[in-house]
Amino acid sequence: MYILLLVFLPFLEAVIGYILGRNNENERDNFAIVCTVLGLGFALFLPMLMPTLTIPGIFVYGLHFTTDGFRCAYSIVTAIMWAGTTVFAKEYFAHERENLNRYWLFVLMTLGATQGVMLSADLMTAFIFFEILSFTSFTWVIHEETSEAIRAGYTYLFIAVIGGLILFMGLILIDQAAGTLLFSELKAAAAATDRKGMLFAGGICVLLGFGAKAGMFPVHVWLPKAHPVAPSPASALLSGILTKVGIYGILMLSLHALFGDAVFGGIVLTLGLITMFLGALLALFSVNLKRTLACSSMSQVGFILTGIGTWVLFSAMGHGEGEGAALALSGAMLHMVNHSLIKLTLFMCAGVVVMNLHMLNLNEIRGYGRNKPLFKLAFGLGALGISGVPFFNGYISKTMLHEGLVHVRHLFSGGAVTALTFAEIVFLVSGGCTFAYMLKLFICLFVEKNEDPSRQAAFDADRSCMNPLSTAVIVGSSAFMVILGVPGIMKSIAASMSGMEEIHEFAAFTLENLKGGFISLGIGALLYLFFIRKVLMRNGSYVNLWPAKLDLEDLLYRPLLVKWLPEIFGNLARVFGENLILTPLARFAVLAGSFAGRVLDVSLDALIVLARRTVIREKRVRSRAYLSRITRTQTLRRETQDAVEPVFAGFTFSLFATCIGILLIFGVLLYYML
Repeated sequence: MYILLLVFLPFLEAVIGYILGRNNENERDNFAIVCTVLGLGFALFLPMLMPTLTIPGIFVYGLHFTTDGFRCAYSIVTAIMWAGTTVFAKEYFAHERENLNRYWLFVLMTLGATQGVMLSADLMTAFIFFEILSFTSFTWVIHEETSEAIRAGYTYLFIAVIGGLILFMGLILIDQAAGTLLFSELKAAAAATDRKGMLFAGGICVLLGFGAKAGMFPVHVWLPKAHPVAPSPASALLSGILTKVGIYGILMLSLHALFGDAVFGGIVLTLGLITMFLGALLALFSVNLKRTLACSSMSQVGFILTGIGTWVLFSAMGHGEGEGAALALSGAMLHMVNHSLIKLTLFMCAGVVVMNLHMLNLNEIRGYGRNKPLFKLAFGLGALGISGVPFFNGYISKTMLHEGLVHVRHLFSGGAVTALTFAEIVFLVSGGCTFAYMLKLFICLFVEKNEDPSRQAAFDADRSCMNPLSTAVIVGSSAFMVILGVPGIMKSIAASMSGMEEIHEFAAFTLENLKGGFISLGIGALLYLFFIRKVLMRNGSYVNLWPAKLDLEDLLYRPLLVKWLPEIFGNLARVFGENLILTPLARFAVLAGSFAGRVLDVSLDALIVLARRTVIREKRVRSRAYLSRITRTQTLRRETQDAVEPVFAGFTFSLFATCIGILLIFGVLLYYML
């Protein structure tokens, strides 16, 4: 019953809030705040109650929920994130009226879906709520409805759809190989199965599916584009929580299905290192405040994946319960928590800039925070935390991850040692990049003066950049950077989350551990002085020298989906069609299926147009002469045609065709494998 309140009550609250918002916006906003604060209260009782819940008969497998140290911790973090951003959003949206009812409806729905994933006890339950939040959070990205927001939103949705398809195929393969998707049974079943190849193939599919939401390379392309265009409270949730939903799935897969597979561990570690370094590099070049923070999120996801991959390697070598494994796994879990809370603070600080200036370019917002001490304090603490500076929370989790990487190297020999040494170098350099780009943001906002003296004078005159409630939320969230920087607190949380008591032996401030931290900070200082100031600044202005043509979406994915795959499938269909003799019944079935698909696709667009012309009563302003010449039926027909034609000519139809092709290919593979 208690889990029902956390998972399903927000869906009911979303509907109630939507109804309230149609009559009174202030009541809706206050209702949303009460709901999220109440949800935080519910979450705080989870560690004391440890409830479980099974709802049989839904989606064949049923819904299964459970609680342990990790799930309780992340349920609480989720509730903190929603409560904090909801309180801040009231001021952020104070002067906005468009689409807010829609925004609040889907914010509360996404809360329930996220809790559903975090408390799931099997992969199918996680998948169901994962798909729900993919579509509900899509509305956050397109909220502003600008051309950039629409493009970023559809990129986000396309990646979510493809990721969901691949993830579902992975679940089918794992279920066939192991006979279960329950976490409590999966580890033993995976160890006992003789279908290791099928299990591995399913694991790779699940990795890519969840990795799409996490922002893992190479399915990261939505992340740097979605965060800058979404409202800042939504950006905090996208970065701080929704990426962790993807990490949660990868972590559960690694813990229960492929825990002893060295190849899988190597793949996760490699993808983690690429994601870590590429995200840091993109953030280093960026001149947009929120894009920098978004690319930073991608990089921090790479740190977490590196820890997970390292732990799988320990397990593969038979040391899954040792000190090094405990450091790697606990470091990954702790960095999930740390990054969530850090990005809560940093994206709300970015929101303060947006709601006051409506600008994000570093050259335009330079000097804004010079005389705003509390704003400077909150952002500074967030920057120190994410940079891994000693005595702040990010230092503890990053040091655990680094030590785990060092320990695992001693278990291997030959070329593997060289590869892991290189991995450590990438880790330290990426940490240095983090310090460099956060130093760039802090100095830009709080130290330098704006190039326009009149604009700087206006910045200095505005000392009250946010109301007292928002100030309390932002400064209060930044306090986590200090509280969780205490080693004793962090080790207790780590032991509770991972179940590994060995973590209590970890000493954070030994000379060896401090050395690793200071190496990264030194690299970061040098990057700032000699790369950012000398290369990425021209005539006193920040410039983005990252080549636009290296955008992976435009370089690979759009051509792949729009041009290359349709051509390949078309050629295959023509070749097989010329050599395939269909019976009259089969030919009729193909034609009927094609016709039915087209009718269904067109009818949905027609239904939308009909709703707009009747129930919603959306009317365009036209002259009386124009109305006298065109009948209502003609208008409906013309608008339906306008709505349908882009579907078949654009990216959406190409994606749809690609997904159908993927399903057919997997269907054939499954037929022969099973």
